[in-house]
Amino acid sequence: MLSVNDIHSCYGNIQTLWGVSLTIEEGEITALIGTNGAGKTTLLNTISGILSPVSGSVTFLGTRIERLAPHRIVEMGISYVPQGGRLFQDMSVRENLELGAYTQRAWKVKQDTMKEVYALFPRLKEREKQLVKTLSGGEQQMLAMARGLMARPKLCIFDELSYGLAPRIVLEVFQIIQSLREQGITVLLTEQNVQHTLETADQAYVLENGRVVLQGKSGDLLQSDYVREAYLGM
Repeated sequence: MLSVNDIHSCYGNIQTLWGVSLTIEEGEITALIGTNGAGKTTLLNTISGILSPVSGSVTFLGTRIERLAPHRIVEMGISYVPQGGRLFQDMSVRENLELGAYTQRAWKVKQDTMKEVYALFPRLKEREKQLVKTLSGGEQQMLAMARGLMARPKLCIFDELSYGLAPRIVLEVFQIIQSLREQGITVLLTEQNVQHTLETADQAYVLENGRVVLQGKSGDLLQSDYVREAYLGM
């Protein structure tokens, strides 16, 4: 579904990605593992069009997208939920969801999508008229995920979903990720909760200092001595 080939990206004069390549298969969950500053968010920004790479290519369903504007990439079927969600705090839950369906394709079926989203996140249905700023941290994270799904994506990208959440909510979030795969939505996520991530994902890439240093099936990486020592404290 998605192929990233030899991507080099910079913020100004500071290079943050060095020859990163990865492949995402349709219907799978792919994880990016790494510490803060490893380049995970930079890679997501590059894929979603927020950041243009210095060199390399990003191909989605056979089409090069690395020079397209972010809204064009959303229209093609990629939805990006950034860390923290970046919700509109003084708008209601429902208003935030409706904004997620801004593309022409998604707007035509937004009522059907809204029903699907509320079925996946019943607490949002209960709070649909509340202002976002009155929601708990976990509810806001679920709203951010739900808003991303309102675009009817083929590929959903999530950046640090579990950041700052209580352990119980983290488990709920990962269960939702698994249900998205069951619904046929391909997922790319970054996470520092390595244990849960590798138990959920199909494949994973380990990023360090802007480079891929390890990749493979998640189950294999979970048993890797390197991953267990560096990321699981074993």
